[in-house]
Amino acid sequence: MSERDARRRRLLIAMMGAGLGAPAILREASAQNLIPEAQGVRSLDGDVRVNSRPAVLGTTVGPGDTVTTGSNAYVTFVVGLDAYLLRENSRIDLAGQSLLISSLRLITGKLLGVYGRNNARRELSTRTATIGIRGTGGYLEADYDKTYFCLCYGTADLTPTMRPEAREVYSSMHHEAPRFIYGDNRAAMMESAPLVNHTDSELVLLEGLVGRMPPQAFMDRYEVY
Repeated sequence: MSERDARRRRLLIAMMGAGLGAPAILREASAQNLIPEAQGVRSLDGDVRVNSRPAVLGTTVGPGDTVTTGSNAYVTFVVGLDAYLLRENSRIDLAGQSLLISSLRLITGKLLGVYGRNNARRELSTRTATIGIRGTGGYLEADYDKTYFCLCYGTADLTPTMRPEAREVYSSMHHEAPRFIYGDNRAAMMESAPLVNHTDSELVLLEGLVGRMPPQAFMDRYEVY
């Protein structure tokens, strides 16, 4: 069995285990740019709140909402064509219209997101960075003095808050260039970072929640960690 066939087999096993159906079905939904019927909270554990109220499966999430998680908690949720995994001790504020999140601010914590390929720009922000994306997958961690960002696939426009002139536009096919973005006035506001705290399998599962698969270039390098 070739390495590519082995990766495909591991992917199919992971998708069937998550109840996501066959890749052909996902490709068809993606081609039609369909908004999934199942919106809002799709899975959760621990203390998860939407606008300070305890969340349950199916709780609606959308523009104007704040989502928080407590210790050892997590939540996955869908808004329009986007799907998110918010990890423990996190808070995000969402903005936009109807089922389109145009911007979100990660106040603290860890967020993995996949975003619809409908050419609508999303803006992700933390205290130390602003990130413009279209149709990508990305992982974000927000601390007081720095941001961690991994562009898992797609293109991003990354701007340090303290030094906008250091803006960088770049692309990635498979986690090629994670970054630390700092909030102090050091000479190098951004530097290379390791790949941490998110996996290919999680990205596949999130894309599956909105009827898609990651780009083929990403899947050719797919790994089960």
